[in-house]
Amino acid sequence: MLNQNTPILHIDHLQKNFGKFHALKNITFDIYPGEVFGFIGPNGAGKSTTIRTILGILRATGGRATIFGKDVFKDAVEIHKRIAYVPGDVYLWPNLTGGEIIDLFLKLGHSRHTEKTDQLIKLFQLDPTKKARTYSKGNRQKVALIAAFSTNADFYIFDEPTSGLDPLNEEVFQKEVLKLKQAGKAVLLSSHILSEVEKMCDNIGIIRNGEIVETGSLAQMRHLTRTTIKVQTRDQTPELSAMTGVHNVSFDNNNQILTMSVDSEHLESIMSYLTQKQIVSLQATLPTLEDLFLRYYDSSNGGTNNEQ
Repeated sequence: MLNQNTPILHIDHLQKNFGKFHALKNITFDIYPGEVFGFIGPNGAGKSTTIRTILGILRATGGRATIFGKDVFKDAVEIHKRIAYVPGDVYLWPNLTGGEIIDLFLKLGHSRHTEKTDQLIKLFQLDPTKKARTYSKGNRQKVALIAAFSTNADFYIFDEPTSGLDPLNEEVFQKEVLKLKQAGKAVLLSSHILSEVEKMCDNIGIIRNGEIVETGSLAQMRHLTRTTIKVQTRDQTPELSAMTGVHNVSFDNNNQILTMSVDSEHLESIMSYLTQKQIVSLQATLPTLEDLFLRYYDSSNGGTNNEQ
């Protein structure tokens, strides 16, 4: 039985250099049993380098990473017996069928084809009798996902797993991850689909240029972004645009509805002001993960290179 208070994955100031290039700089975060951790950032930010390092494929330059309390590089063979991993682009044996490859993956992981496997094949709408050479990218992803969800691992690592899947299969994936969470499994989900992360993840880590710039739950992070407010008042609000914490004030064509963005720490004072102006209608939209993400990746930050 997993201890809910002990992290499955513990990363402490992890660093990875490729020559003079610092791909990872002091990466630190934990993932606990029953937690889905969203790991987000654009190509080149260091997501895949972090994942390859915790899988023991790359050796860290500095810092420490453990899974189940074991060193990810020294104890990789032992660790891999209890984890399931799906990369963002799956390469399969072209002359084997999808079904044969699923069974091979399961056998390599000391698992077997069960009724659950058959259910997953049906849910993901995969034809297991076709040879892998005929599969699209989406179908190749399905093969790996079916094999992963068929195993009884303690830690699941998904690196851009829904790349190539249609919306219906994305929904199947999300439901299966929720089942893992309910079963007390730990999940690391690296994704660029922010709506997917926002919907599924308990905690989020944002990586930028090899550094973690923010971690926590989305609720904890909302203070870093602005709430959009649409309001109509009986009295005029001439002072509003100059008030602290108010941004992007605009009116609709009839000058009836006012729209603005408000910093979270100034919401109380702005609402107090609007109340004095006799509110007729009010609509507030909470900041999204995309708002938070764009805070760190706006055009002023420049582009990024290919994923390291």
